[in-house]
Amino acid sequence: MVVFITGASSGIGAALAREYARRGADVALAARRTDRLETLASELSASGRRALVLACDVTRDGELEAAVAKTREAFGGIDVVIANAGFGVVGPVERLGLADYRRQFETNVFGVLRTIYATLDDLKRSRGRLAILGSVTGHLATPGSSPYAMSKFAIRALAEALRHELRPAGVTVTLVSPGFVESEIRLVDNEGRLRTETRDVVPRWLRMGSAPAARKIIRAIERRRREAVITGHGKALVFLQRHAPGLMSALVGLSGYRGRSEPR
Repeated sequence: MVVFITGASSGIGAALAREYARRGADVALAARRTDRLETLASELSASGRRALVLACDVTRDGELEAAVAKTREAFGGIDVVIANAGFGVVGPVERLGLADYRRQFETNVFGVLRTIYATLDDLKRSRGRLAILGSVTGHLATPGSSPYAMSKFAIRALAEALRHELRPAGVTVTLVSPGFVESEIRLVDNEGRLRTETRDVVPRWLRMGSAPAARKIIRAIERRRREAVITGHGKALVFLQRHAPGLMSALVGLSGYRGRSEPR
């Protein structure tokens, strides 16, 4: 099995690569930070699996096609594609500009589309699996999260449409909607820069480890499930939003939550 993962340099992407390699897959690791990819690839190679490092920015036309071509050359084809690359722009609407929303959509929406266009022929040939990383925020928008929530709502719609379009070709689409998982996403500012000096605002007890999250995600992909909501609190929030949206809205209002601050 060959697995192609974007955003593989950290967090859920790196954890997915490790877990797939543990299960015997060869992995193509695509991301901008090749130094991290090299370290991860060395780790996976030491365990006996093949790992390919691919310098790739999902916001740049042509880079995903080049990465996929190298993957075909090295491994012969692709069976699983995971569109994982993404980050979060935060802040109230009145403090943000159109450029902030465009930047968010360029990575989280158009980056996913570029990934799909680059890999679709491979997935059809292998009757493979496509996984799209959404978010609980793709079901529930909270104050200060409109750019990120809009992008993840859009991804949810894309996954739903693709599921029907690709079924005749034998390709399944799994939308993955994580809650709070151990990752660097909350340490990245609105320009996409990692701020390592920033403290994660989500308490540790509320964050699921990336390794158990990866195992749950892979189980859902293997079973060709329509959607997997990851974390207990994520499942509770999505359930309330689906079945009692008025109550959910009231709870958000009563909480006084105004959104998290941009890492600085």
